[in-house]
Amino acid sequence: MANSKTDFKTLNPEFSTLNPAAYGKVAVLFGGRSAEREVSLKSGAAVLASLLRSGVDAHAFDPASRSLQELQEQGFDRVFIALHGRFGEDGTVQGALELLGIPYTGSGVMASSLGMDKWRSKLVWQAGGLPVPDFMMLAEQSEPLDVIGKLGLPLFVKPANEGSSVGISKVKAVGELQAAYREAARHDPLVIAERFIGGGEYTVAILGDQVLPVIKIEPANEFYDFEAKYLRDDTCYRCPSGLDAASEAKMQGLAQAAFALIGGQGWGRVDFLMSEAGQPYVLEANTSPGMTDHSLVPMAARQAGISFDELVLRVLGMAHVG
Repeated sequence: MANSKTDFKTLNPEFSTLNPAAYGKVAVLFGGRSAEREVSLKSGAAVLASLLRSGVDAHAFDPASRSLQELQEQGFDRVFIALHGRFGEDGTVQGALELLGIPYTGSGVMASSLGMDKWRSKLVWQAGGLPVPDFMMLAEQSEPLDVIGKLGLPLFVKPANEGSSVGISKVKAVGELQAAYREAARHDPLVIAERFIGGGEYTVAILGDQVLPVIKIEPANEFYDFEAKYLRDDTCYRCPSGLDAASEAKMQGLAQAAFALIGGQGWGRVDFLMSEAGQPYVLEANTSPGMTDHSLVPMAARQAGISFDELVLRVLGMAHVG
């Protein structure tokens, strides 16, 4: 087994005490087969370059073209998951690595699956008493006037099991709902409609037991879609967020609670919408956050005094099985 070389208890996440050789042979999983492959390629390249700079014996590994069994056959000691979307962020790769007994970064099978599923994660958060935007599931036969009567206009329609705003539409008129449903259903059979909350978009990153500073997201286009996240240079990120200390602490506490309720481990990110009255609503969780030049966890880490290389090592240091 790959874990015969090293004691894989969680390494001390204090950057200054880490010995790069203690990690052994590390595979960076990136690319994959999801709709977010291109983003994953960028994340993985950044992570791989960082690990190599730090002196870690790190290697690229694209599961779209290689069998995961090779991780064991080639003696990899641990895995940094830089995959996004299906087959990498939804518990499937995590389950395979559990069976192989190879420690990996991020959340386990259940939390990864729940974090990917926007519907079921909302149900869990509702049961835990956390505020979430009003929502309902859509079907081909859903009556647009009924949906709009319950959620109002504008509203958002999105596939329940995609990330990076893939398949999402902002619906501003009754006649736009069916087209938005069809676009979301191209990506996932589960389609969710969600009430519009217009007081601002925020995100909170979690690194082990540490909650990082809140980031306010101000897209130049209509909402924080795929283009605003990865392609545009005019999306504004504010960190410090501009919230007062009490509001920032409240949002950070909600992020910790939301991450804990789905069983999150290691690191992640929780996104929020703020009402115009100042009430934060938990929107969704990301259990394999981006690590590109537009990504938010590295931005929050910098504000907390954590360099990109330190961030990567700390995430790798929390690799686990089970």
